[in-house]
Amino acid sequence: MSDPGALAHVLRDLVIANRILANEGVLDGFGHVSVRHPQDPGRYFLSRSRGPELVTKDDLIEFTLDNAPIDQNGRPMYAERAIHGSIYEARPEVQAVCHNHALSLIPFGVSSEPLCPVFHMGAVIGATVPVWDIRDEFGDTHMLVVTRAQGASLARTLGAGRVALMRGHGSVVAARSLREAVFTAIYLQVNAELLQRARALGQPKLLSPGEVDKASALLSETLSQDRAWDYWCARAGFRGL
Repeated sequence: MSDPGALAHVLRDLVIANRILANEGVLDGFGHVSVRHPQDPGRYFLSRSRGPELVTKDDLIEFTLDNAPIDQNGRPMYAERAIHGSIYEARPEVQAVCHNHALSLIPFGVSSEPLCPVFHMGAVIGATVPVWDIRDEFGDTHMLVVTRAQGASLARTLGAGRVALMRGHGSVVAARSLREAVFTAIYLQVNAELLQRARALGQPKLLSPGEVDKASALLSETLSQDRAWDYWCARAGFRGL
């Protein structure tokens, strides 16, 4: 039996996630975050085409995994819905997806320098972060992921991981919860900034695979996730949640 209260809670958190990611500089006027329907794994929720800092509950649209709107009601839609639907289709365990253009990530998608965890909070990105290049399969495009074939290609590069970079475009984050997606997207950006600073000083000592596994497992626990979520909620103007 469906639980209207559970759905309302998820939709409220999706609005908050948009505001947090905008406030923390992960999303600007572009980029988006979605959440899988808590009672119907074949659907997900994503805002209408709007700057994330401005998203309200009335902006949220329900979609099928082939990115068709259930209740569009004339609202404009994000062009890159295929990113979300394709990842949800390929990864049944994924409950939230974020696509962003954080500037600190772009250099790692267009150079030979790999993006690796350099501090413990960055362990959530995984030991290695693959780079997807839309040109490899689809030639010269406007770089946006607008077809199911393009979305499926990106999902294949992401594989079983949590993060993939998109050459000359940004990144995608796939997580087991909305809070985990927000946590990962924020620390993905922070880790990229720190790694660039460290490389300016010399060869950085990266986290070992074992350290990545242990730190990521610790940071994925509810206590860590809730503590960070509450902090970012307060910074974004949501208190007492």
